[in-house]
Amino acid sequence: MFSDMLMIWSDQPGTSLAIWLVVMITVLYLARVPAHQMIKTTGRTIYRFMRTSARAITHVEQQAIRRNKEVILALGQEATEKTIEREFSRVNDIVAKDLSHYPALHRQIMDAIETLEKDYQAATDAAPLPPEWLNVVETISALPKQSDPMVSNILENIKEEVIAAHEETLKAYQKSSSERHRLLSAMQPQWRGLTGLMEKAKGAVEISHERAESIDQQMATYEAIRDQDDKVARALTVSSMTQFFIAGMVLCVAVMGGLINFQLIAVPMSEMVGGTSYVGSLKTSDIAALVIILVEIAMGLFLLESMRITRLFPVIGHMDDRMRRRMMMVTFSILFILASIEASLAYMRDLLALDREALQQSLTGAGSGVVEAQFRWIPSIGQMVMGFILPFALAFVAIPLESFIHAVRTVIGVAMVAVLRTLIISLRLVGGFANHSSKMLVHLYDMLIMVPLTIENWVRDGLKARTRNTETEAYDDVEEPVLMAEKIGETVDETTAPKAGSSRKKTATNRKKRTEPVIDDDLAAQEI
Repeated sequence: MFSDMLMIWSDQPGTSLAIWLVVMITVLYLARVPAHQMIKTTGRTIYRFMRTSARAITHVEQQAIRRNKEVILALGQEATEKTIEREFSRVNDIVAKDLSHYPALHRQIMDAIETLEKDYQAATDAAPLPPEWLNVVETISALPKQSDPMVSNILENIKEEVIAAHEETLKAYQKSSSERHRLLSAMQPQWRGLTGLMEKAKGAVEISHERAESIDQQMATYEAIRDQDDKVARALTVSSMTQFFIAGMVLCVAVMGGLINFQLIAVPMSEMVGGTSYVGSLKTSDIAALVIILVEIAMGLFLLESMRITRLFPVIGHMDDRMRRRMMMVTFSILFILASIEASLAYMRDLLALDREALQQSLTGAGSGVVEAQFRWIPSIGQMVMGFILPFALAFVAIPLESFIHAVRTVIGVAMVAVLRTLIISLRLVGGFANHSSKMLVHLYDMLIMVPLTIENWVRDGLKARTRNTETEAYDDVEEPVLMAEKIGETVDETTAPKAGSSRKKTATNRKKRTEPVIDDDLAAQEI
C-alpha cells in the first residue's frame, strides 16, 4: 500500500518521492502559524500544569513538615515528662530513705561531738601542784646543821617523807596520764563513727545533687520542646530514626527466634492435630503451632503491660494495683503453662525422631531395634530447655515493638517528605523540559520548511527594500520645495510641515512595527 501511494504521481519512485516531499513541505508551510501556536500552547499548558502541581505539592510538603514536627515534639515532650517524673520519684525515694533520717543523724552527730568535747576536756594534761609543806621543808633545810644526832635524825626523817611524798605524787600523775591516754584511745572510734556519719550524709547529698542536675537538664530539654526549637526537633528525629533501626534489628532477631520455636513444635503438633488436614493451602498443624507462638507473644505483651514496662494499652495502665496484680498472675500462669506445653512437645519431637530412625532401620534391615546412644538424653534435655525458655524470651518482644511503633510514625513522615520533595523536583523538571521542548519543536518545524521560509524572507526583504526606497524618494520630493522656499524667502503654508512630520513619524512607526519581533507575553511572564 505504501508503494502504491509512493507511485501515485509518477512511475519513477524518485520523482514521486520528490513530489510528495514538495507537497508535504507546502502543507507544513501553510500550516506554520497554527502549528506554532499548537506547539507553544501545548508546551505552555504542560509547563503551567506542572508548576501548579509543584506549588500544590509544596503546600502539602509544608503541612507534612509541620505535622511531623508537631508529632516528634509531642513524643519528645511525653518522653521528657516521663523521665522527669521518674527522676522526681527517685529523688523522693532518696529523701524518704536517707534524708528522712537526717534529724536522728543530726542528733547522733551532736551527741558524738559533745562526748568528744567532754573526753577532750577530761584528757587535758594538768601539772601536779607542789605540796603546801614544801616551803616548810625548804626553810628547815636552810637551817644550819649541827652535830647533834637528834637533829640529824629529824632531818633524815624529813628527807624520807619528802621522797615518799614525791613518789606518791609521781604515781598519781602517771595514773592520771594513763587515764587521759585511755580517754584519748576511746575517742578514736567515736571520731571514726562521726566520720562515717558525715560520709553517709555527704553521699545522700551528692546523690540528690546529681539527680537535681539531671532534672535541670531534662527541664531545659522540656522548655526547648515547649518553645518548638528546630534544633531539638532535629535531634529528636535522629533519635527516633535510631530507635527505629535498633528496634527493627531486635524484632528481626525475635522473628528468627519465633521461626526456631515454630520448627521445634511443628512436627509434634502434626501428631496431635493431624498432618493430613489443611486450611486452604496451609497445614492445620502449622497453623496450630503458629497460634501457640502468637498467644505466647500476646501473653508476654499483657504481662509487661500489667507490670507497666510498656504502655501500648492505656486501659491496662489505668487499672488499679489490685486488678493489675491479678492480671499479672493470670498472664504469667498462662505463659508458664504454654512454655511447659512447648517443652513437652520438644521432648515429643525427639521421641518421634527416634521412632523414625527405628522405622528406617527396620525397613533397611540394619537391625531388629534401635541401639540407644550413650548420650542420647543430652539433645532431649536441650530441646526441652529451649522449648521452655523461648516463650519467655519471645514475651519480651513487646519492648522493641513499642519503640518500633512509636518510631515508625516519624520515619514514615520523613520518608513522605522526601517523596514529596522528589515529586516536586520531578514535576518542575518535566515542566521545564516541556517548555524547552516546545521551543525546540518550533525550531525543528521551521527547519523542515526552511526552503519556503528562505524564499519568504527573500521576498520580504525585497519588499522592504522597495518600500524603503519609495519612502525615501517621497521624502526627498517633499523636502526639495521646502528648501527652495526657504532660499527664496517665500512663506510656506504652516500645515505642510506638520503633515510631512506626521507622515515621517507614521512611516517610522510602521517600520518599527514591521521590524519588531513577536514576543510571547505569557511564556515570557512564566519564565520571569
